[in-house]
Amino acid sequence: MRSIIVHDWLISGIGGSEKVLEAIHRLFPSPIYTLVKDGEALKNTYFENVDITPSFIQRLPKASRKYQRYLPLFPLAIEHFDVTSFDVVISSSHCAAKGVITGPGQVHICYCHTPMRYAWDLMYEYLRESKLDRGLKGWVAKCCLHYLRGWDVHSSHRVDHFIANSHYVAKRIEKFYGRKAAVIYPGVDIDDFPEKKKKDSYYLAASRLVPYKRIDLIVEAFSHMPQRKLVVIGEGPEFEKVKKKASSNVELLGFQSHTKLLEYMQNARSFVFAALEDFGILPVEAMAAGTPVIAFGKGGALETVVASETGLFFREQTVASLIEAVEAFERMDFDSGLCRKRAEEFSLKKFNHALEQFVMEKT
Repeated sequence: MRSIIVHDWLISGIGGSEKVLEAIHRLFPSPIYTLVKDGEALKNTYFENVDITPSFIQRLPKASRKYQRYLPLFPLAIEHFDVTSFDVVISSSHCAAKGVITGPGQVHICYCHTPMRYAWDLMYEYLRESKLDRGLKGWVAKCCLHYLRGWDVHSSHRVDHFIANSHYVAKRIEKFYGRKAAVIYPGVDIDDFPEKKKKDSYYLAASRLVPYKRIDLIVEAFSHMPQRKLVVIGEGPEFEKVKKKASSNVELLGFQSHTKLLEYMQNARSFVFAALEDFGILPVEAMAAGTPVIAFGKGGALETVVASETGLFFREQTVASLIEAVEAFERMDFDSGLCRKRAEEFSLKKFNHALEQFVMEKT
C-alpha cells in the first residue's frame, strides 16, 4: 500500500512533534506534505534529504519566519493537497494537518499531538499574550478563531482513526471532536540519554522560550532562592523577558547542542518543568538520564512522572507553589535507577511496536 504523511509545518528546528514525525517516517518511509518548511532549520537534521512538499503558503512573503500570520489560510492550504493516489494517509497534527481530504477507499490515521490549543481552551490566554484581547485587531482575531473552531470540528470527521499522544489529549479529542482515540505515547530515544547516578547541585530548565512553557515562572522562582543555582537552555521570543527576571544565580545559556543538553541533563540535581503540556518529552529524557523531575501537576506530566518516586509536582503555576516544591525536593532523596526504569516505559521501541501494530490492524 502507498502511504503519505501530512504534518503541520517544519519550522525552527526539531521539537517534540518533529521527533514523533521522524519516528513515523522511519517506520513508514513516505513523502511528507506540510504547510511550510524552513530549509535552513532542517539542515543537519533527519529531514534534510527527505522528500518534503510544502503548500502554496511557502511562496508567500516571509512564510518560513512569519507563518503564523497565514493561520486563516491553513485550512485552504491543507485541503489543496491532492492525496488521492495514496492508500493510507497518516497525519501528524496539532493544528490543521488532520483536515486533508481523503476518499472512502482510503484510510486516514491521525496521530494527534493536541487539538489546536489557541482555538479552544487556551484561546483567551493566547489572545492576552499576543495583545489581541481587545480592539479591532482583537475582534478580527476572535472571528478568525471562531471560523477555525468550526472547521476544526468539521474536518475531524475526515479522520478514520485517531491516536492521541496521552490520555490527557484523548480527553480533549473526545470533548472537542466527539471522537474516541487510542493512546500511544511518543517514543523517547532513551539510549540517547544514558543514566548518570552522581549529580551536581544545580537545577535545569530547557525549552523553546515561548509563553506557555513558563520558563519565566521558573526563573522568577529561582530568583527568590539565591542559594539554588538554575541553568536555562533554550532560545525563543521570550528570551529578553526571561533575562530581565534572572538574578545572579540563574545562568541563561541560550541554544545548546544535543551533546551539551545531555551533559547538563545528566548532571542536574533536578529537571524543572512548568508547562501544561499534552505529553512532554523532555521530562522523560531527564528521567532516562537518571534525573528526577519537578513538574507542574497537570497535563501529560501526570502520566510520566511518578510522585515521590521519580519527581514531585507543584499544584499551581505560581512562584510560591514552585518554591514550595523545590524546598520539599531538597528534603527528599531520589533513586536515579527508578527514574531510568520509568523512562523505559516510554521507549522508542515500544512506540514503534504499538504504532506499527495499530496501522497494520486498521489497514
